[in-house]
Amino acid sequence: MAAIEQSTLKKVTKHIIPFIGLLYFAAFIDRTNVGFAALQMNRDLGFSAYVYGLGAGIFFAGYCLFEVPSNLILHRVGARRWIARIMITWGILAGAMAFVTTPMQFYVVRFLLGVAEAGFFPGIIYYLTHWVPASHRAKLVAAFMTAIPISTAVGGPISSAILSMDGLLGFAGWQWLFLIETVPSLLLGFVVLAYLRDTPKEVSWLSREEREWLTSTLERETTARNSTHGLVMLSALASRRVLALSLCYFGVQFGQYGLILWIPQIVKNLGVSGSAVGFVVAIPYAVAAVGMVLWSRHSDAKRERVGHIAVASILAFSGLAASAFLAGYPALSVLAITAGAVGNLAILPVFWTLPAAILSGTAAAGGIALINALGNVGGFAGPYVVGWIKDATGSFTYGSLAMAAGFLLTGIIALLIGHDGASEHSSVGQAAKGPPFGSKSETSVGH
Repeated sequence: MAAIEQSTLKKVTKHIIPFIGLLYFAAFIDRTNVGFAALQMNRDLGFSAYVYGLGAGIFFAGYCLFEVPSNLILHRVGARRWIARIMITWGILAGAMAFVTTPMQFYVVRFLLGVAEAGFFPGIIYYLTHWVPASHRAKLVAAFMTAIPISTAVGGPISSAILSMDGLLGFAGWQWLFLIETVPSLLLGFVVLAYLRDTPKEVSWLSREEREWLTSTLERETTARNSTHGLVMLSALASRRVLALSLCYFGVQFGQYGLILWIPQIVKNLGVSGSAVGFVVAIPYAVAAVGMVLWSRHSDAKRERVGHIAVASILAFSGLAASAFLAGYPALSVLAITAGAVGNLAILPVFWTLPAAILSGTAAAGGIALINALGNVGGFAGPYVVGWIKDATGSFTYGSLAMAAGFLLTGIIALLIGHDGASEHSSVGQAAKGPPFGSKSETSVGH
C-alpha cells in the first residue's frame, strides 16, 4: 500500500469510524430497549402479548415506509445536517416512550420512532462512499457495525440495572430506562452538527495531498460505476438485482431480530437463572463482534464478497438449526447460538459492499435505502414468527429453525446474484461475485 493511501485511510478510520460507531450504538439501544422495558411496562400498563408484539413491530412499519424518502433528502441536504436531525428527533421520541399509558399511544410513538430513525443506517453506508474507497470498505463498515453486538452485549446488563430503579422519584423502572437511554442520542445529535463533515474537501485533518488522493480515487470509482453499470434513480429502484439484494437482506434481518429480541427468553428457557441471563446473552455477541471484523478483513484481503456471504450464512444457519435441538444441553446450546450469531454478524459488513459497488449519486441514496427498507420487513417478521410459533408449540425449537431458514435464504440469494452476474455481465453480479472464493484476482468488488 502506498504511503499516501495508508496515511489517508488511517486518518479516516481514526476520525470517522469510532464516531459513527457510537451513533449506531445509540440507535440500536433505543431501537431494542423496549424488549427489556416490557418486563415491567406490560405489567404496569396491562399490555397483552399481542399489544406489545404489535407495538414493538410497528416500529419497522414507520422505518420502512420512510426509508427511501429520508435517504433522498440526505443526498440533497448533506449527511451532517440530516443525520443530526434523525438523531435528535428519534431521541425525543425514544424519551416520549416513558409517558405512554394506552395501547394506541404505544403504537403511535413506536411508529413515529421508526419514521424518525428511517434513513440513518443507509445514510451512514452512503456517507462512507464519500470517504472510503471500495477496496477498504468492508472492514471499515464492520468496524462501525460492531455497535450491533456490543450494544446487545452491553445493553442488557445496563438496562437491567436501570430497571432496578423502579419507584425512584415516583417513576417506574421502565420509565427510567427510556428517559436515561435517550440522553446519549439527543446529545450526539448536536455533536454531529459540530463534528461531521460531508466530504474530504471540508476537513483540516487531511493534508492537501491526502485530500487530493482520496477525492480523485473516489471520483474515479464513481466514474467507473457510471460508465459501466450506473443506474439512474428509477432504474435502481426497479432493478431486479436491487430487489434481490433486498430479499437477501430480508433473510439476515429475519434471523437477526428474531434472535436479538428473543435470546434472553431462549437462554432463560435453558435453565439459566434470571440474574445470569444478561451475562450469558453477552457471550455470543462478544464473540460475534470479533468474528465480523476478522471476516470482513478476510473478504477485503481476498477481494471477494459473495463466497464470504455464503459461508457466513451457512454458519449462521448451522448454529441456529443445531441450537434448536440442544435445549437439554445448555452449554452446547449456547455454543451453537454463538456460532449462529457469529455467522449472522459476519454477513452484514460484507453484504453492504454490494449495493455500494453498483450504485452512485441519487441512485445510491435511493437504492441503498430501498434495500434496507424492504430488508427490514424481516425485522418485524422474525420476532413475530418466533413468538407465534412459541405460542403454538410451547417451545423455541421450530422458532429457531425459522430463524435459521432466514440465514439460509440469504446465502442462496447471494449465490444466485453472483451466478446471474457471471452469466449476464450484470452490475451487481459482476461486481459482487468477483473471482472464485479465495482468489486474489483484482476483478471483484473494490477494484
